[in-house]
Amino acid sequence: MNKALTYDDVLLIPQYSDIKSRQEVDIGNDLSERIHLSLPIISSPMDTVTEEDMALAIYDVGGLGIIHRYNTVKEQCEIVRRISKTFISPHIIRIGAAVGVTGDYLKRAIELCDAGANVICIDVAHGHHILMKEAIAAIRKELGDTIHIMAGNIATLQGFNDLSDWGADSVRCNIGGGSICSTRIQTGHGLPGLQTIMDCAQSDRDTKIIADGGIRSSGDIVKALAAGADFVMLGSLLGGTDESPGRVMETGTHWMKKKYKIYRGMASKEAQVDWRGNYSSDEGVSTTVPYKGAVGLILDNLCNGIKSGLSYSGCRSIKEFQSKAKFVRQTNAGLGESKTHILSR
Repeated sequence: MNKALTYDDVLLIPQYSDIKSRQEVDIGNDLSERIHLSLPIISSPMDTVTEEDMALAIYDVGGLGIIHRYNTVKEQCEIVRRISKTFISPHIIRIGAAVGVTGDYLKRAIELCDAGANVICIDVAHGHHILMKEAIAAIRKELGDTIHIMAGNIATLQGFNDLSDWGADSVRCNIGGGSICSTRIQTGHGLPGLQTIMDCAQSDRDTKIIADGGIRSSGDIVKALAAGADFVMLGSLLGGTDESPGRVMETGTHWMKKKYKIYRGMASKEAQVDWRGNYSSDEGVSTTVPYKGAVGLILDNLCNGIKSGLSYSGCRSIKEFQSKAKFVRQTNAGLGESKTHILSR
């Protein structure tokens, strides 16, 4: 039986560096020939993460937002249309929007494209599936090669290769690793997130790898990039901010008030009932997260952490980093030492 690794199982070995400033490090990457992200971060298509405000905020710092699909076609297109009027030059537009693989997905994709989206994210829990193959083919036939098709999620090299061969331009890699995802508990299926990235990086396809799920810090982002990911998709790290959908709520007495926002998995019972009036498989949870303020500060901190990470391996770009990075396994004692531990003395 094979062993599989996740982010806490490994560390990157520091190497000689002649980098004198983080400003020398370029963490940008091309999503396609027409779309460049100067920050390799994509926000998740969840109804408590990405609508208009989040998409614009992450765009401002060089990333990409994916507008969630848990609304009507009209509502989703109106969000995309409001965002697209924002841009002065059509050559720098980066607008992503999600669709499913059943029902109105093709109509939704066409109308989203007409509204201004240039990235269509086919968003399902188990993407290595016949319905994904049919959806990619149908969207590609209708919208041609100018639209970027992001597909997923998958957990294996075979899944990555198949979605690539079916026509996906980028693939979301990881099943069951999200902080509010219970797929592995409910179904017994999945793979540790870092292992999925390592496996998919062995592909000879030029499809982009998006590490999606289980990322809790800039250090995890750095490990995902080192393992072969071109980008990361974030949910919980961006939830609870001013720009995430939903209102800020308060609890406690007036001198000890705590602010929070709802954060939920799209496969949770609550999300499914709100979206379509019923639920089938319950593979997520709905919870609350502390209110974090503006997302810009979080993104700035992540950006600085990623640049510092590359500098510890003496690398000035993601491509160079992936060719030089060296992993080592760590024990549970090593993991404990890796964390701040003065309070546990």
